[in-house]
Amino acid sequence: MKTATLVILAACSMLYGAQARSENSTANEKKTADVKRVKNAKPAATIQNAATDPGYKIGPQDILKIDVWREDQLTRTVPVRPDGKITLPLLNDVQAAGLTPMELAASIHDELKNYVNNPQVTVSVSEINSRRIYVTGEVTHVGAFPLLPGMTVLQALSSSGGFTQFARVRSIYVLRVVNGQKVKLPFNYKATINNKNPEEDIELQPGDVIIVP
Repeated sequence: MKTATLVILAACSMLYGAQARSENSTANEKKTADVKRVKNAKPAATIQNAATDPGYKIGPQDILKIDVWREDQLTRTVPVRPDGKITLPLLNDVQAAGLTPMELAASIHDELKNYVNNPQVTVSVSEINSRRIYVTGEVTHVGAFPLLPGMTVLQALSSSGGFTQFARVRSIYVLRVVNGQKVKLPFNYKATINNKNPEEDIELQPGDVIIVP
């Protein structure tokens, strides 16, 4: 009888152990699936590259490509200085910050007319450095990321390389400064990907910080 009892207890222990391992394995698989899902998330088609977005306003530290047709000595890549200006041959300092690429091209065209016959100028944004958002916490890659037009929280998280195994994806929030006050905007990743709280996937603003606890 004693031997039979021990056998039964051993069998129960093995059964519970197998069940626990199964539950842990399922939890790990779900966590891995979350990491892969956010890694593979692709920006929506509505997001435009700043170089082709006619409404994009150039800012300090952006990198611009200035093309002047048939004028190789005037064609170059230049950074926008902290004072909002760029330096070009013949023209010296030119105001760039606050203008769209097309407006800046028109401004350069007007000033170059004094030196070049009918200059054809094109301006494009090579790098967006003036508009950034930040991702920190339990993600693979923390740091600053360029803020593309229309970028949402989910799209920004896809740039961070996915979550770590410790991430509490239901408790993510965006820290934003509104009228000088810090405001926490909740973002439940699980609910968002299941279309339960789509309103939480807000469009980001420059300076927003996404925190993954």
